[in-house]
Amino acid sequence: MLASLHKDHLNIAKLLQLLKNKLAAIRSEQPVSYFLIRDVVDYLREVSDKYHHPKEDMIYDYYLKYRVVEGEVANRLQEEHTRLLEAGAELKEMVEMILMDAVIPLDQFTAKLEQFVALQEAHMNYEEGVIFPHLRDSLTEDDWRHLEQIWHNRAIGDPLFGAEISQHFQELAKRLSLPLSS
Repeated sequence: MLASLHKDHLNIAKLLQLLKNKLAAIRSEQPVSYFLIRDVVDYLREVSDKYHHPKEDMIYDYYLKYRVVEGEVANRLQEEHTRLLEAGAELKEMVEMILMDAVIPLDQFTAKLEQFVALQEAHMNYEEGVIFPHLRDSLTEDDWRHLEQIWHNRAIGDPLFGAEISQHFQELAKRLSLPLSS
């Protein structure tokens, strides 16, 4: 399960790099596709917020309940997931307004986009550097089998990096040079 979460992080990092490239283009006054930015935000909201983070939360909750020595860990992970959910919703709203030709000051948009990317990266670094090693060291093979069983009923296919690319993310897949579904 950790390998799957790590793979998700690598895929998310590709999308964050794409957002950073768009941010640099905006700052240098080059034209950008706000539709593509919206698609990245949509993907992160659809997959990270509804699948990836809940999977992490399920594992982490199990860890807190069955493997943590009292007082060892706070609820930082869930708090960060909540903050990312809110930041994604705010960015999505701002992009949608731009796409509807609303006048949004460019510095407000770039600040929101930059904050979103920074939050995502800091969060993944925290998970990879702190949370995942704790989980790896603390959970047994039986724990992982139990968690896999629980999660199996909730599993969905990744609409961008999975076996079939959703119609909604075809343009984003092309931009990332992913092989398109036939």
